[in-house]
Amino acid sequence: MFRLFRYLKNYKKESIIGPLFKLIEACFELAVPVVMKRIIDIGIVNEDISYILRMGGIMVLLGVLGLSCALTAQYFAAKASVGFGTALRTDLLHHINKFSYAEIDSIGSSTLITRMTADINTAQSGVNILLRLLLRSPFIVVGAIIMAFTFSVKLTFIFLVAAPCLAFVIYKIMSITIPRYKHIQKTLDRTNLLTGEALTGARVIRAFSRQKDEEKEFFSLNDELKDLQIAAGKISALMNPLTYVIVNFAVVVLLWAGGKSVDSGALTKGDMVALINYMNQILLALLAMSILVTNITKMQASAIRINDVFDIKPSVSDEGCTEVTEDKSAPAVEFRDVSFSYHDSEEYALENISFTVSRGETVGIIGGTGSGKSSVINLIPRFYDVSKGQVLVDGEDVKKYPFKQLRHKIGLVPQRAVLFKGTVRDNLRWRDKSATDEELIKALKIAQAYDFVMEKKSKLDLMINQEGKNLSGGQRQRLTIARAFVGSPEIVILDDSASALDLATDARLRKAIAEETEGMTVFIVSQRISSIKNVDKVIVLDDGRIAGIGTHRDLYRSCDIYKEICLSQLSEKEVKEIG
Repeated sequence: MFRLFRYLKNYKKESIIGPLFKLIEACFELAVPVVMKRIIDIGIVNEDISYILRMGGIMVLLGVLGLSCALTAQYFAAKASVGFGTALRTDLLHHINKFSYAEIDSIGSSTLITRMTADINTAQSGVNILLRLLLRSPFIVVGAIIMAFTFSVKLTFIFLVAAPCLAFVIYKIMSITIPRYKHIQKTLDRTNLLTGEALTGARVIRAFSRQKDEEKEFFSLNDELKDLQIAAGKISALMNPLTYVIVNFAVVVLLWAGGKSVDSGALTKGDMVALINYMNQILLALLAMSILVTNITKMQASAIRINDVFDIKPSVSDEGCTEVTEDKSAPAVEFRDVSFSYHDSEEYALENISFTVSRGETVGIIGGTGSGKSSVINLIPRFYDVSKGQVLVDGEDVKKYPFKQLRHKIGLVPQRAVLFKGTVRDNLRWRDKSATDEELIKALKIAQAYDFVMEKKSKLDLMINQEGKNLSGGQRQRLTIARAFVGSPEIVILDDSASALDLATDARLRKAIAEETEGMTVFIVSQRISSIKNVDKVIVLDDGRIAGIGTHRDLYRSCDIYKEICLSQLSEKEVKEIG
């Protein structure tokens, strides 16, 4: 938890002023019983109305000053805690953005979302309460005991006996609830994951009429979360009654012993009222401390989970990399005996992959499901690092490039068409913020998206909903393809990006790429023979290994796997015709 306090460094003034004004408020509060004693022992005993009114005015003034200090403390504590939450959230997102695909695959997006939202909100609330109560409550307890000593040393020992009992109750409840709150947060992760899957897969769920099954699973998990929260809440709820029992028992003992002292004349009635007031102040301070402990317990559980994310070091980093001077005479992309495995697998997803792609070549990558096609192209922009071997771009190992320089060379179209809420123009400018409308229109024409965009009244200002929900699958794919070509990248990777396009549109797209992308190195990952039949070379993958490299005609003759793929889609006559 203490590791997170560094996010208060820009709010040192607020972090000092908030607790300071709380201490000043506590001083005013501790002075009230002394004034009450004087009203009783002097004003009431002597029937001095003017003295009573004067002391009453002082009590009102103390109350007003205390309220002013409390409001000031609340303002600065809130400012510091909100700033803390903002800085923590920003830094956590910055850290998560450094993760490679391997870390995100391992942790899970639902877990990261929970820690970015619920856990940070809990930590922020904890800081707010911490700044207001951490010093005030102990100060009130200690101050009340010291003030009580000035009235009666003997009776003050009742306070000293009650304090360790209260401390034990607080410690015991904290030790029980911390692991429970951590378990609650983990269950919340699972709930968020299930909710996310239900929302993103709503069409599939309805298509198979599985709403009841999903609801049943959600209700089960939700009930588990409820039971965990109730169990933890019951334990936390014991804090107030147990502290009340201990303090009220102490008050009873105080009244019994104090009554005897008043009868014997050792104490005045004002002294007794002041002692009772100090005991009540201790009770209220300890109740506030119980709230503080409960929130610190939750904050501790959330802080552990947040720090767990910070403790994960990115497996792929460009730290220490400086801008590379490319060798323009070298191949655009080269794989040298590359083997690669995912973090949770002992088996290689790719093994002994070697090939060279010259500048300006168009390369097709084909193979069965799970053959490693996407794994190959994900190594080029260094989304993952190779396990063995080297991947070179323009003659330099991709590990030497800063991410910005390497990825600026590459225009990528992922399998899943991802668009963001905003205009078409906003989405197309992701690669190049300074791209002109003419450049955007050129990219739209290459991607065969020009007609459906420009026929709209708003044209490039056409508003796209979140994830492009107001567009068809084919329209989304064409816009992501257009986005990849904006800014004239040196390398374009199309990862099965035409799966939602009809054959005629796909054919026009391939023709436009061939005509309009001179000098670009293009990788086309596809399941369709027709999409790669006219490329410069085809790489055939089978179970993570290269089964063949060559032209369509050569591979049909020499590679059995390629021939099998061809004949699964076309007749032998059609294959020969396109060959």
